[in-house]
This record gives sequence, C-alpha cells and structure tokens, in this order.
Amino acid sequence: MRTIRTKESQTPANRTRIWILAAALLAGSGGCTPADRASLGPVPPHRLDLGVSRSPATASSTYARSGRETPDLWTTEGYRQWRYIVIHHSAGENGNAKMFDAAHRRRGWDELGYHFVINSGKGGPDGHIEAGGRWKKQKWGAHCGGTPNNEYNNHGIGICLVGDFRHGMPTPAQLASLRRLVYHLVARYHVPPENVVGHRQCPNTNTLCPGKTLLTWTNGTFREELSTRLVRSY
Repeated sequence: MRTIRTKESQTPANRTRIWILAAALLAGSGGCTPADRASLGPVPPHRLDLGVSRSPATASSTYARSGRETPDLWTTEGYRQWRYIVIHHSAGENGNAKMFDAAHRRRGWDELGYHFVINSGKGGPDGHIEAGGRWKKQKWGAHCGGTPNNEYNNHGIGICLVGDFRHGMPTPAQLASLRRLVYHLVARYHVPPENVVGHRQCPNTNTLCPGKTLLTWTNGTFREELSTRLVRSY
C-alpha cells in the first residue's frame, strides 16, 4: 500500500513530534540522538597514514607498567587492522549488552553493533565491561554508519557507555573501566591518541553522541592522559 503524505502531516508541529519520537526510541534502544548539523564541531585531524598492517603488541606488554593482567575477554586469536576507537553513549539510563543486542536485531542488524559496553549499575554492575560477539570474532562494527568508505565501522572499535552524557558524566567506575580498556586497546593495536574520538566527531555523522560532557572530557583530560602514557612507553 502506498502512503499518501498530506500537507497536514508535513506541518512543522508534526515534524517536531516525529523527531521527538525518533529520539525517544533511540534513547531506549542503545542508539544515538540526532544532532543539528550547525552544532557539530570540526572533524579532528585523525591519522590516516598508518601504513601496512602491524601485528598487535603482546598482551603482557600492555600492562607491564601497571602490573595488571589483561582480561581474557579482551584478547582474541584473530587480528583486524584497527585504526580508531569510537566512544558512544547509549542516550538512556538503563541498558547492557544483551538489551542493546536485542534492540539492534529488531532494527535488522546481525547482532550488537558495538564491540564493548560499559555498564552503569542500571542493567549491569557499575563499571563492568562486556565484550560483544563482534569483538570476539574481530568483526567490523555497526556503530558508526555514514563515514566515507565505512571507514569507522570497518576499522573502528565501538565502545558504548550506558547513560546519557549530554549534561552529566559517567560514573567514576565507568570512567575507570574506560581508561583501562582504552589503554589496553591503544597499546595493543597501535591506535594513535588522536584517533580516540567521540561518535559525533567522525566524518558525515549527525549525532549528539557521546554527549557534550563526555566528549569534552575525552578530547581534553583523557587525550592528554593517553598522549602522556604513550610518550612514557617509549
């Protein structure tokens, strides 16, 4: 049946209601809220000259200075040429990998789009890191569509923190887990600190994800920590 769009259905008020409904659905299903393009900042100077594939660093070297062991769920037998780490928020208070996996499948996706989910205490233990099926298979992501040549899905590790961080910050436990996970991934897969980005910073994206507050922290404090840690490792 063909849908006939009347003038009434295209009024500004109705269009606004449609956008609000879409945002609410995304917030409840591990999605990212659309953004006004005018509010988006410039794309950061990500490094694209990473050359040929390199073997990952050994897991033992990643935590050599901290004395911590790498969790088994983070290590894989296969190896994909990862170039980016893309940080997301779920845009809703509750959630976990199982819930987001179900939501993504309802959209017609093959499985959970993210590689990792960091719980907030509302759906899973606060700070608990869940590795999705994509990570275990070293499979391309489904978390950053629309980028040229699907670059940020094909070569970007997607990490979703449960919560809405347009105004507030993740819990201290979530931030501690994010640090631990990203430190490991940056060292093991040779990802430059400038390629650790928020979803909205990726080319051709239209989203508020991962929220202004978390994005400000990621681009400031966290990137400085990553750069300092990288310098100390040499």
